[in-house]
Amino acid sequence: MTTASEAVRKLLVAHFKGDDAAFRAAAWEFVEKERSLNHHVLVKELERILGNANGSRDQRQEIFSTLGVLNGNLPRDKERNALLLEICEPRRELEHLIFCPQVRQTLERIVLERRKEELLGAHGVRPIAKVLFCGPPGCGKTVAVEALARELYLPLATVRFDAVVSSYLGETAANLRKVFDFARSRPLVLFFDEFDAIGKHRTATDEHGELKRVVNSFLQLLDNFRSEILTVAATNHQGLLDSALWRRFDEIVVFPKPTREEIETLLCRLFRQVSVSHSVNLGEMASSLEGFSHADVERVAQDTIKQTLLSGKERVEPDVLSAAVARQRERLAVTELSSENSGFSPKRARQKRRKNR
Repeated sequence: MTTASEAVRKLLVAHFKGDDAAFRAAAWEFVEKERSLNHHVLVKELERILGNANGSRDQRQEIFSTLGVLNGNLPRDKERNALLLEICEPRRELEHLIFCPQVRQTLERIVLERRKEELLGAHGVRPIAKVLFCGPPGCGKTVAVEALARELYLPLATVRFDAVVSSYLGETAANLRKVFDFARSRPLVLFFDEFDAIGKHRTATDEHGELKRVVNSFLQLLDNFRSEILTVAATNHQGLLDSALWRRFDEIVVFPKPTREEIETLLCRLFRQVSVSHSVNLGEMASSLEGFSHADVERVAQDTIKQTLLSGKERVEPDVLSAAVARQRERLAVTELSSENSGFSPKRARQKRRKNR
């Protein structure tokens, strides 16, 4: 049986050639692939579309809309007409991401349960549907959501909190309702990034009454959300979340900073497109980078590669790599200082919570 990626390639080639017969054949190949993966909601929708279609260009494009490539009738904020969601085609692949064994096993279990939804349902149990990702920034929460969506062959719908949160009384809760209503209408992965923007503890003294009412509304919406889709929320500041939110999630995944071994693996993968000097010891470099996030390590590697290419060197040399590390350390120091000056410090927040207990 053809792979999903090959079926999509055939669809695109046939589409741009205007070959109706090849397009329909590739579409049915894709349907059969999805059926083998137990993606029954998507299969039924595609079968309905193909069954009603006569091969016209407009009807062929409806398939791409179903797959999430087109951003049709997305919900909007009433006052500003701003989109409440962004839908994209996920490109990250789970097998290419570096995670600790516990995180990887949990992600693979989520995928397995979603693929075996009908089997579980036949025995009266439901697959994981609501997941909370937490941990330090830059440790892979966002790319993990994208990888999950790709593994499930679903579009990724990311909630835009800059549009959802409104200054008008009651409008934020109304926007959240629009988001959930839209998510019920089609198969996708719904992603709430920087979830603490609306999920802060209702006893927090620095939040006004409207956002506290938003938490109550979100709790009700989440409780009543019985869709077949996967909902994922992510936060860098799990300590700020309202305690009532935690039990609403079927699974909580903590993303730690990478270990020395994981950093070395990540460096090897990031540098595979260039030659690395024999005088560069990636194992020793990984040890010096302990405490860095995945994103920090990736930034160091990208900086090193750029400087190597711009200087006309044939391979990565120790001095270029060390300079990139130094620049990233300076960047992190500035970021930490900025966080403290802005009034928010994770350490200070934890101390404050302990004091209030």
